[in-house]
Amino acid sequence: MADKMTQHDLCERILLMFKSISFATAMLALIASAVTARAADITGVPKIQTADQISINNIRIKLAGIDAPALQQLCLDAKGAPWKCGIAAHDALAGFVGNKPWTCHLMRLDRRARTLAKCTVDGEDIHKWLVSNGWALAFRGAHTYDAEQKQAQAANAGLWQGAFFAPADWRVRKKHAPILGAAKPKENVRRLLLASASGPLPPSPACRIKGNVNTSGQCIYHLPTSRWYAQIKMKVSKGTRWFCSVEDAEAAGCRETRR
Repeated sequence: MADKMTQHDLCERILLMFKSISFATAMLALIASAVTARAADITGVPKIQTADQISINNIRIKLAGIDAPALQQLCLDAKGAPWKCGIAAHDALAGFVGNKPWTCHLMRLDRRARTLAKCTVDGEDIHKWLVSNGWALAFRGAHTYDAEQKQAQAANAGLWQGAFFAPADWRVRKKHAPILGAAKPKENVRRLLLASASGPLPPSPACRIKGNVNTSGQCIYHLPTSRWYAQIKMKVSKGTRWFCSVEDAEAAGCRETRR
């Protein structure tokens, strides 16, 4: 009797195993279907958030292979004066494409849940245009637009006309990062270049989240509904900055204020 029960139990386990395999296979098929659906082309007139981030049909898109300054990034212009280069890059792109529709090939999600994509406007590679005109850098580790970056640097185009930190270094406030650009500022401008273009007004209506550094050196972000929001005074100084989304704030290492 014990042997029969053991065989019965074994049969049940085998049956359950096959059911599990079938379920797993079905789930893998659904995941593969979702990935295939995302890896497709979409067309539409985008909302331009920054020079390398847009949205089409509510899909958040990061332009693959390039890195452009955030709206809050501060640079120096050709004369050595403070310059809101992130806004300049955004405006240059918006002025170039106007209200034309984009076609974007969706590739995959990045670690910030944005969809990486390759985009064209009237058949022109918009990534290539941004880098060759100096409004974005070739993404580190990706060499697709290295030649265009060298071209922009040689021509002192866009960001290269003045002095700036690479967007990736600026985002993490890498104090000893190299200063790029044609201008040769004094070493004491590092603090200015690491700061944000944080005037009393946000750089765009969509960027209304305030960030500051507390006495412990931790970055804190404040939503407009925060009890401390009105008390945070925004100015061009280390430790205050505007964010366009909670995702941007948390990616910069900030946490939400305690209510």
